[in-house]
Amino acid sequence: MTSTNMRNAVRANMRAALDISAYLVLGPENTLGRPVGDIVAQALDAGFTIVQVRSKVLDARDLMGCAAEAARAIEQAGAQDRVPLLIDDRLDVALAARDAGIKVDGVHVGQSDVPVEVCRRYLGEDAIVGLSARAHEMRAYIATADMSLVDYLGVGPLHETATKPDCGLDVDGNVITRSLEELTELARISPKPIVVGGGVKAADIPGLAKTGVDGFFVVSAVCGAEDPRAAAAELVNLWKAAR
Repeated sequence: MTSTNMRNAVRANMRAALDISAYLVLGPENTLGRPVGDIVAQALDAGFTIVQVRSKVLDARDLMGCAAEAARAIEQAGAQDRVPLLIDDRLDVALAARDAGIKVDGVHVGQSDVPVEVCRRYLGEDAIVGLSARAHEMRAYIATADMSLVDYLGVGPLHETATKPDCGLDVDGNVITRSLEELTELARISPKPIVVGGGVKAADIPGLAKTGVDGFFVVSAVCGAEDPRAAAAELVNLWKAAR
């Protein structure tokens, strides 16, 4: 089996066994000046299960470098066969990173980004593709859209968040946050796993876990913590205890 085929087989297995329970999102603007790889390593050591590189300030080449740093941390943790690395929004960067030998396992896109069918076509059946639907359309989207090309849905915000101030905007520019009751209903009707984020903190985890969603995603709760590993471990332990 060639190295390319081996990588594809690993990704296919990761897609089949996808675990979005503890989802880290980060870029260099979130880490208080600390290396991205260090934060990823500490989160993985605490039990985080998936990593997304997201940056609104890096150009394509620097975003590739950030992905490479995250990929090295995942490999050094011995987690390259079980912890996916995704790129937010940028299908072009994901493809370029793969071409450069960086182990990128997929992308996370929104409805205004590259369509999921295009992501799937270029990344292949083994890739992981996550989708965030617009907050005010999420229920209708889950009920009516063809979800066969999507692996999971990102839902939020639980709270307004400074790391993504446009998250959850409706057509009038108002931020729609998600109640636990609404998340319970979304989890009930969704044909795909749901991960929830947007200002999620440790105090939110027990209630969030009981809604039936499949995981939480965080930026500041880990990346902005004085001790990222301890913060990550607290989140993971609270989730497991509540589930």
